[in-house]
Amino acid sequence: MRNALGLMLASVVMALVITGVWFWTSSPRTDAAAPQTVAARAPEPLPAPAAARPAPRDDVETTASLSKPAPAPAPIPAAQPMRSACANPDALGVSRTVVIDTTGGPGFGFLQYKQFDFLTDKEVVLTFDDGPWPTTPAVLKALSDECTKALFFPVGKHTTYHPEILKQVATAGHTIGSHTWSHAHLDSKKLTEAQVKEEIEKGFSAVKMALGTAPAPFFRFPGLAHTQPALGYLASRNISMFSVDVDSNDFRSSGPDQVIQNVMTKLDKQGKGVILMHDLQKSTAQALPTLLRRLKAGGYKVVQMRAKEQLETLPEYDAMLVKDQKMPAVASRPISSVVQTVSQ
Repeated sequence: MRNALGLMLASVVMALVITGVWFWTSSPRTDAAAPQTVAARAPEPLPAPAAARPAPRDDVETTASLSKPAPAPAPIPAAQPMRSACANPDALGVSRTVVIDTTGGPGFGFLQYKQFDFLTDKEVVLTFDDGPWPTTPAVLKALSDECTKALFFPVGKHTTYHPEILKQVATAGHTIGSHTWSHAHLDSKKLTEAQVKEEIEKGFSAVKMALGTAPAPFFRFPGLAHTQPALGYLASRNISMFSVDVDSNDFRSSGPDQVIQNVMTKLDKQGKGVILMHDLQKSTAQALPTLLRRLKAGGYKVVQMRAKEQLETLPEYDAMLVKDQKMPAVASRPISSVVQTVSQ
């Protein structure tokens, strides 16, 4: 009996031991979980299998195909927005813009200077002398309506009369040179060499004073009356000289129709060139809208001329101009003590 009970007790103990061993070896433990997690990182290379690569490649190819047209914007279509800003879809516009290196004082306009024939057939440069004047805004409007640009040669004294008008010329994006201080003909025997130099330099200083910035080193002699000493001086200052190919003779025309006829008759004969007009002439302001349309209809294209570098005016002439105008270079009182807003 005792042997039977002992045998049964031994069997129970053995069963408990076996169960305990099984439970211990098969139960998850916290210290065993970490290795499983670490082992789970091994699948990280799984995105690399060949089967997974094609999808990214398709994406790259699509991006590449989209970026291939990107070089189209790259050519700087920044110029394109300016064209689209034009409200006139049939405007004369500007066919091209050229930048002039004025080193040594190159001359343009075949009436006097024949070194640089840069215009192709049917190309013109629009130029205006003698402003700024109350008629100038009408000229600016006509140019703006046709989305085109011109080159202005203002008279120094006139810029002191109407600096705000000259600023309108600059704001509209036109090129501004100079046409002497007082429109004196520099071939006059009454002028000394120093006076000729003063006419040239004060003219440029006046433009700078009106605009608050340096003008282009572009100059046209009043009456196209140049002299060799004056040409040499301009060359030493790296100022480019302008003559003419087509003279509108607007200052002696009977009216706008005569101005248009003068320009188109000469231009159709020559085929291209620098056109001389005067923005202080009322007949020119009146003729310009029709003249620009005639240029467009005739297949002519406008070239805008700009300077590679602006002119550095001479300090002594800047100071001379300030003194002549009898105005202080710097305000002695703050603006708030001079100008007060009383209503708004």
